[in-house]
Amino acid sequence: MPKKLVKKHEILLVDDDIGHRTMLKLNLETLGYSVIEKSDGDEVLDAVRKSMVDLILLDLKMKRMGGQETLEALALAGISIPTIVITAFSSIESVVEAMKKGAYDYITKPIDIDNLAHVLSRALDHKSLQSENAQLKSRLSEKYSFGNIIGASPVMQDLFGTLSLVSETDATVLIRGESGTGKELVANGLHENSQRRNGPFIKVNCSALHESLLESELFGHEAGAFTGATSRRKGRFELAHQGTLFLDEIGDMSLTTQAKILRVLQEGEFERLGGSETIKVDVRLLAATHRDLDVMIKQETFRQDLYYRLAVVPIELPPLRERQGDIAELAHHFLARYTKKNKKVIKGVHPETLSLLIQYDWPGNIRELENTIERAVILCLGEQITPHELPPQFFPEAVRSGTAKLTPSTDDFTLRDMEREVIKATLEKTGNNKSLTAKKLGIARQTLLNKIKEFKLA
Repeated sequence: MPKKLVKKHEILLVDDDIGHRTMLKLNLETLGYSVIEKSDGDEVLDAVRKSMVDLILLDLKMKRMGGQETLEALALAGISIPTIVITAFSSIESVVEAMKKGAYDYITKPIDIDNLAHVLSRALDHKSLQSENAQLKSRLSEKYSFGNIIGASPVMQDLFGTLSLVSETDATVLIRGESGTGKELVANGLHENSQRRNGPFIKVNCSALHESLLESELFGHEAGAFTGATSRRKGRFELAHQGTLFLDEIGDMSLTTQAKILRVLQEGEFERLGGSETIKVDVRLLAATHRDLDVMIKQETFRQDLYYRLAVVPIELPPLRERQGDIAELAHHFLARYTKKNKKVIKGVHPETLSLLIQYDWPGNIRELENTIERAVILCLGEQITPHELPPQFFPEAVRSGTAKLTPSTDDFTLRDMEREVIKATLEKTGNNKSLTAKKLGIARQTLLNKIKEFKLA
């Protein structure tokens, strides 16, 4: 007899033959399982909803609702408990059908208890492994992303740690970085992970509006405040009450508007344009800019006191050229998005294409990468994104002028080849600076040294 289990798993035994069910229950309990008995398939859904069932042992032939129908009902209800079907040896066709409907395995009558113990153990091990994989994926997803921001590189992991801490507070955050680095995504992530997530998230692009229009947009106006103001209008600060207001490109704001923003931050109040009523608001402010505010402060085009109010927590987003280790993941993320949008079937990015993407400097950052992948998806006629779908700036001058050609897209170009070429190209770009190369590739320095030795790049 097989060894008894230490942990008691809950098994739902479904069989309309009371004698057969009783025999199985006794044997299962001897093996160390806890057993719930049901006499027909129509009792299964209610049973699994009421109990923490680990596995279902299901007879295929029953009077009211057979095993096939029960498997269909479980699938429709979105329940994925491992199910082992019991069948007569002559009913192998019905077993095949049951497996198609989601059954994990089967056993035949008369039941060999040693074989049953083995099948149950294997099914429960599979369930445990699936659960561990789901938990691991969840932990990896949390570790390597924040909101909709993706990145496994060390610089992004440090950033995610800071964002996780800051998001739970009401601190004002100043997000700095080049255009296209994802400043709005960070603002979205901070709001969605904050205690204000159920409140409004209001966005204003300060560079898109003239000074007079911006003030009206932010603070609202009374009827008659200016030509065309025919009625009272609430501003963005009012609309963001008990939520978050994101001011993008705050470096483009005039000194007059800056002074009014400072007052709201200090006192939590303002007046609408053309009005005298003081309006109090409870708003968390997030701001972003691609401008160098330190230089602007010296030039007296940005208020130093406002800067200190905004930069309670300063966040610096790295350009994409400093996080090359994330380019492949980002490329595949955008590939999935745009193949779905354009209703195309594209299986992946060719290694040679990926090598070109990683070597490129990305002046437009993530926004440029996204646009590049969308363009490639539209142009692609095959199963992979090849270099032919990339714009001219991705190729060396010799290739663009026609004096050289890219290596043909052949099936013998392996991931190992790509890895070697990427390391070689990055070493060349950094002047053989191994620490900087390791940082750009998002790997440990010792790992890089091992790869250099392996690929004979020294």
